[in-house]
Amino acid sequence: MKAWPAIVAGMLFGVGLTLSGMSDPLKVLGFLDVSGDWIPDLALVMGGALLLSAAATPWILKRPAPRFASQFHVPTIRSIDQRLAIGAILFGVGWGLSGYCPGPAIVSLLYGYQSTMIFCLAMVAGMLLEAALRRSKIA
Repeated sequence: MKAWPAIVAGMLFGVGLTLSGMSDPLKVLGFLDVSGDWIPDLALVMGGALLLSAAATPWILKRPAPRFASQFHVPTIRSIDQRLAIGAILFGVGWGLSGYCPGPAIVSLLYGYQSTMIFCLAMVAGMLLEAALRRSKIA
């Protein structure tokens, strides 16, 4: 079964999000509220992830291939185009309005909140719309 490494990594990611409290949209919104009751937890989680990634990436890329794949898939495009900028803006607005980004939203489905289910349905609808636009060459 080739999917098991992804399943294990996803579960580990979900446990990390839950233990750090990042699956709670109120904590994320508190981080984004820099002029009010700012909650710095997300900065610490992101900083820890950045430090670990910065230290591990050069070491990992010295290998000929990942352990569970035939090759590395490293981005080659280094420019910021209109499509990337618009996508980043939409992502940021959605994150700021809801307190969710895709990973924590999926983890938060386990809590059974109606707002999380609505967010995930809207997220899937957005993904389907983007795929349809890309196929029709509009995007």
